[in-house]
Amino acid sequence: MLGNRLSIIPASSESVNAVWFPALVLAALLIIFLLSVLARNKAREAASWCAQVRDLHEFARRTLEMNLRLEPGPQLAELVHVIFALEAVAVFDADLHQVSPAGHWSADPQEMAQNVYYFGTSDDDPKSGLGRRVVRLGTVPVGSLVVRGKTSPLTNNAIASLIAIAFDRYRAFANENRIETERRTEQLRSAVLDSLAHAYKTPLTAIRAASTGLGEMGHLSAGQAELVALIDEQTELLGSLTTRLLTTARLDAGEVTVHAVPVDVAPLIEEIVASLGDRLASMKVELDIPDERLVFDCDRQLMVMLLTQYIDNACKYSFFGSAITIRAEKVHTEIVFSVRSFGPMIPINDRERIFDRYYRSTTRSSRAAGTGIGLSVAKRVALLHGGSVWVTSDETEGTTFFAAIPAKAQKRVF
Repeated sequence: MLGNRLSIIPASSESVNAVWFPALVLAALLIIFLLSVLARNKAREAASWCAQVRDLHEFARRTLEMNLRLEPGPQLAELVHVIFALEAVAVFDADLHQVSPAGHWSADPQEMAQNVYYFGTSDDDPKSGLGRRVVRLGTVPVGSLVVRGKTSPLTNNAIASLIAIAFDRYRAFANENRIETERRTEQLRSAVLDSLAHAYKTPLTAIRAASTGLGEMGHLSAGQAELVALIDEQTELLGSLTTRLLTTARLDAGEVTVHAVPVDVAPLIEEIVASLGDRLASMKVELDIPDERLVFDCDRQLMVMLLTQYIDNACKYSFFGSAITIRAEKVHTEIVFSVRSFGPMIPINDRERIFDRYYRSTTRSSRAAGTGIGLSVAKRVALLHGGSVWVTSDETEGTTFFAAIPAKAQKRVF
């Protein structure tokens, strides 16, 4: 019976050590191996990240050296492709609506890059190696970036941010150049206007003197007298236009100072209407001045130019036989002048630009001849007085040009 029993004999300490020691050594070696692998991986990751940081620094430096006179998209796509050693890159510039590819794309990346922008897609696909980012300036999307290659999500984020900054620098440089170009163009235009106006003065004086002499000679037939009168009339118009050109040139050059004196509103308007009697002959003119004792401080000559332009403009573009209403009233501390007429409606998009130099509304440019100068002069005159101008236009209520001028003089020199 004893032979059938299971005998359990305690093992000695030496036998236990003999069994477990090799296993412990193997476990320790395995742990050391795993730690070394992790360390190597960490080292490789650290080295990779350091390399990407160096690449980002180089990319940032190279973007600062970009030629801002050229479109930024192609330059940025090539820089990303070369510096980060990527297989393919596409940069979409939403402002220029242009996709700039670099590297090898098996399919046209244009639609892909635009979809990233329009659908706001920002993700990374490890399987295809594609990284997609919306390029934002602050919270405003300005483009997109698509890359294929080995870059981390953080690196893709950084590249997109640097591209946004490059876009912004390009826009700022372009705006600065445009403003400077416009400034120089305006200076040239002013110089040309001044030169032409002075050049016209001499022959106009000679023509006026000759026509006056012919009229005083007498013995003219009815037809000859009519021709002389026509010469006088057209010479007067040319003289008025020349004076306007000279004043415009001085306004642009900042050579005009407002000499404000107290002026009665009602006599001022009546005088201007009388001077435009021929132009207003076919129109119904209504004066609406609630307070006939209204007085304000202004440069009389400049205000005559402003109001003459408003009324002349109404004559040009009003429907034949319609009414023109000229109104003046005091509103708080300003005298608000308005000239209302009925003609083609001014589109909303034109109402801000209609006071710009040489701009003519698309609905009015073919209706009457003009230079596009008059309303810009009116605006300049109002600004010189510390006032403002604006226009409203409605098919039912008509088109009304406004000018608000402070009742008390504000000395402003431009």
